[in-house]
Amino acid sequence: MRRVEARRSLLVLAGALLLMKSTWFSATAVIPQVREVWQVAPDAVPWLTIAVQWGFMAGAVLSAVFVVSDVLPPIRLIILSSAGAAAANLALLMAGDALSGGLARFATGFFIAGVYPPSLKLISTWYRDGRGAAMGLLVGALTVSTGVPHLVNGLGGLNWRTVIVATSALTLAGGLVTLTLIKEGPYPFPVAVLNLRQVGLILRDRGTRLAVIGYLCHMWELYAMWTWFLLFFSEALRARGMAGSVLAVYVTFGVFIAGGLGNYTGGLLGDRIGRERAAIVMMGVSACCAAFIGLLMGAPLWVLVLVALVWGYSVVGDSSQFSTLVTELADQSYVGTALTLQMAAGFLLTGATIWLVPAMEQAVGWRWAFAVLALGPLAGIVAMTRLIRHRRHTANGTTAMGRSTRGGGTVG
Repeated sequence: MRRVEARRSLLVLAGALLLMKSTWFSATAVIPQVREVWQVAPDAVPWLTIAVQWGFMAGAVLSAVFVVSDVLPPIRLIILSSAGAAAANLALLMAGDALSGGLARFATGFFIAGVYPPSLKLISTWYRDGRGAAMGLLVGALTVSTGVPHLVNGLGGLNWRTVIVATSALTLAGGLVTLTLIKEGPYPFPVAVLNLRQVGLILRDRGTRLAVIGYLCHMWELYAMWTWFLLFFSEALRARGMAGSVLAVYVTFGVFIAGGLGNYTGGLLGDRIGRERAAIVMMGVSACCAAFIGLLMGAPLWVLVLVALVWGYSVVGDSSQFSTLVTELADQSYVGTALTLQMAAGFLLTGATIWLVPAMEQAVGWRWAFAVLALGPLAGIVAMTRLIRHRRHTANGTTAMGRSTRGGGTVG
């Protein structure tokens, strides 16, 4: 019975989270129309995406400093934050230029920081065994939804104001679904008290610190790949005399579909062979794809598509490993804060790499522009290898202490 209830809670929360995060992707779906209305220069467009990332980072930092994710019950925080995100998204209707639009997107990201980390904490209260797969399903659903705006754009889209109003309504609906249909599971985390020093204490723990570093290495690659893949593939098609082909949209959406599958199967793999090892496998594959996909610009198209799908699968297949590791390694009274801190640092980093890839493309062309992203997963492999050694050393030390204690009791 408990297993059935846990599965129901997982599926409902996955659907609610998709609704609540629709405001994150709303501007991406309407950028072509908004550019014309606001007369926005092409080089200003990336900042509408970066503003959401930085807003999320700012909200996450404040939440982490004041341990909001652990002081407030997750369901209450989720409903309050979903209402804030819906209102901030509606503010885009009153914006008239890139600056005011960017501020609205920043506010949207700020409030979403109170939705995503608490949702991961909430589902963790339902799972001890199989937690990696459960979190992988949540993150995988979000991965697929991230690609939907690309599909909407390519197939013609809707009026941009309709999209903004609809996504705000969906976000609020997701919060209400969470409030009315979901409760905390049978494995709740201890209640925390406000402790402004907790952020520093979290990072002093070597295991948690290495998990956070691994996540940063993952984020170095992820959002830059997601942001610029459509442009890269469109250029590859143009070089083949297929400029303007809708195939670029379909392949890009396929990359996100592959990523959703990678999240879930990666979570299953982590439950079976260990989260660090699963992350190492995924990061090794994604590093190879990032380093060499540009060299396939002139290769047979099916080869380029295949490598793109493999990259889409592996680039995010390690994501749930890092979040699950944090829920297991961090002080159990401050798991929400640890998750929020991890995401704050990760999304801050994405702003740099979203800017870096087009700068590299200008300098060396698409053949090598993505190669710089391979540095992230390669460094992540080092961090995960060290975490394996750290956990093995800690486990051996604990075993030795236990044997010593038992021995001493016998002698006494």
